[in-house]
Amino acid sequence: MGQPYLTRRFFSMLGEAMAESVLLVFAYRNGRPVAGALNLIGADTLYGRYWGAIEDHPCLHFEVCYYQAIDFALARGLTRVEAGAQGEHKLARGYAPTPTWSAHWIAHAGLRRAVADFLDHERRAMADIIAELDQATPFRRQSE
Repeated sequence: MGQPYLTRRFFSMLGEAMAESVLLVFAYRNGRPVAGALNLIGADTLYGRYWGAIEDHPCLHFEVCYYQAIDFALARGLTRVEAGAQGEHKLARGYAPTPTWSAHWIAHAGLRRAVADFLDHERRAMADIIAELDQATPFRRQSE
C-alpha cells in the first residue's frame, strides 16, 4: 500500500546506533518473512511506527503491529504502547485516541504560511474527532 523507503543502509545505521532500543516483529509463512513491524523501545513506552507486508492476510497487521507489541511491552514491564498516528480501527484493539505531533521546517515563506493555516484548521478538526472517538473507547471514565 506504500513505497518502501526505509533502506538497508537505514537498518544498518539503526543497528549500529541503537540496536538495544529496536524491536522488529516479523511474520513468516513457510519459513519466509511476509510482514514486519519496526518498534522503538523507550524508557517506559514501546513506540510502533512502521509496518510492511508482501502478502495480504486477514488481521496480520493487527497481530504484527499491535498484539505482539502489547505482549512485548507487558513482558518488559513497559507501561505504554504508542501505536502511532491514524486509525479508528485502533479503538477495538484498546488504543485510545491521542494527538500526535511532528516538526518540520519549510523554507518557502508562502508555502510555510499556507501549511500553518491548514494546520490550524486541522488541529481543531482533530480535537473534535478525538473527543468524539474518546467516547467510544472501552475504558471507564474517571467519573464512573
